[in-house]
Amino acid sequence: MAFKLYKTDVNKVPPIEYLPAGAITPKMGMALTMSGGNLAIASGTTVPSYVSMVECESALTAGTVIPVIRVLPDMIWETAAQAALTSIKLGDKVTLHTDGMQVTATKTNGVAEVVDMDGTDVGSRVLVRFNAPVTVVQQT
Repeated sequence: MAFKLYKTDVNKVPPIEYLPAGAITPKMGMALTMSGGNLAIASGTTVPSYVSMVECESALTAGTVIPVIRVLPDMIWETAAQAALTSIKLGDKVTLHTDGMQVTATKTNGVAEVVDMDGTDVGSRVLVRFNAPVTVVQQT
């Protein structure tokens, strides 16, 4: 599973942006953050600023430009639970898995607010919202 845009509060389609990536292997729906001028995988307590719109088979050369969409506070994202969510309630904030594709059941310093879930089992569908920082990237 990955982060798929479920809906926006204002029913607008987000534009695709093209930004440089680090030496990562992006997957469609991978949560990303900007680090040192390149996109990196957002995991743990890192709030994602972008979500990848490309799937690559191998690691990119740092600086390779890829398509992404910006994460905004009015967006709700669909993903899967990497762990059992037995202690998670709606409104709790959980962390991101190290793959940048799922949420965990860890609430300490969580960044993904749970707004709905289809169950508490591993792999259950979860809807989350990020209070994403607005990042301005100047391209040359």
